[in-house]
Parts: sequence; C-alpha cells; structure tokens
Amino acid sequence: MNTKNLVLMSLLIGVGAVLYIIIPGFNGGMKPDFMLTMMFIGILLFPEVKSVFLLGVSTGVISGLFSTFPGGFVPNIIDKSVTAFVFFGLVLLLTNFANKLPVAVVLTCVGTLVSGTVFLSSAIFVFGAGAAFGELFVLVVLPAIAINAIAFFIIYPIIGKLVKRSKFETALTA
Repeated sequence: MNTKNLVLMSLLIGVGAVLYIIIPGFNGGMKPDFMLTMMFIGILLFPEVKSVFLLGVSTGVISGLFSTFPGGFVPNIIDKSVTAFVFFGLVLLLTNFANKLPVAVVLTCVGTLVSGTVFLSSAIFVFGAGAAFGELFVLVVLPAIAINAIAFFIIYPIIGKLVKRSKFETALTA
C-alpha cells in the first residue's frame, strides 16, 4: 500500500464525512450514510484486504463520531467493518464485472442493505434500541438504499474519470 493510495482513500472518507455532515436528517434525524458510498468506491478502487480493513475501520470510527443515532458509535464500527468485508467478498466474486456501473450500483444497494441490517441489529443487541427493527428498517434503511444508489451512480463515474487521468494505480487503471 503506497502513500498515494492512502491519500486517495482518506480523501474519499473525508468527502463522505463532509457529505454526511451537511445532508439534513429525516425520520427523526436519521441520515443516509454517504461515508458508506465513499467506502464502497474505495473498495472498488483498491480491492485488497489491507485497504478494505483500513477503509472499514476508519469509516466506522468517523461515522460513529458524527452519528445522530443514540449510542451509534459502537454499532457504526461493527457495521462498517462487517459491511466492508461483505462488499469486498462480493467484489471478488464478480471480479470481471464489479467495476461496470450497473453492477457497481447493485453492489452498492446490497452493501447498504447489509450495512443497515448490521447497524440496526448491533444497536438493538448492544443498547436495546427502543424502536422496532422493522420500523427503523422501513423508515431509514430502505430510503438510504435508494439515496446511496443515486449518489453512487453520480459520483462513481466522476471519480473513475479522475483516477484514470491521474497516475493512481487502482483496479480501474489496471
């Protein structure tokens, strides 16, 4: 893992954090997690175990720090770490197709579904969150899937073109 890759991954996480902070909440303050979208882009660009681990943990910690969910720090770390490796596994299964936009959007939807499920499950298990899983899933996770898919559809091609023009060695340039 070289310094340029670390810089690009940190920029993706930083942009995700800024988007997460400035996007207003809905349904009681819950927000779609744009850091998740940027983590998925980072995994698609750098499909290596070390990079996936670094992206998952750092995204989880930063998401946890800015979480509006009561007691959301620990569930965010659990959620992002698990989701990063599930997404990575799917990328490895679809190695020849994962970087194609339609497939990548579907992977983002599946990753967001996994993320929301793991987050809510861990929040309920660790802290005994008051609202029912089904209610939060319908009110927060399903809209987040749609919003993350649209955001990914817009952002991924832009980042892909920028990376191809630069001298970064990623899965898109290999």
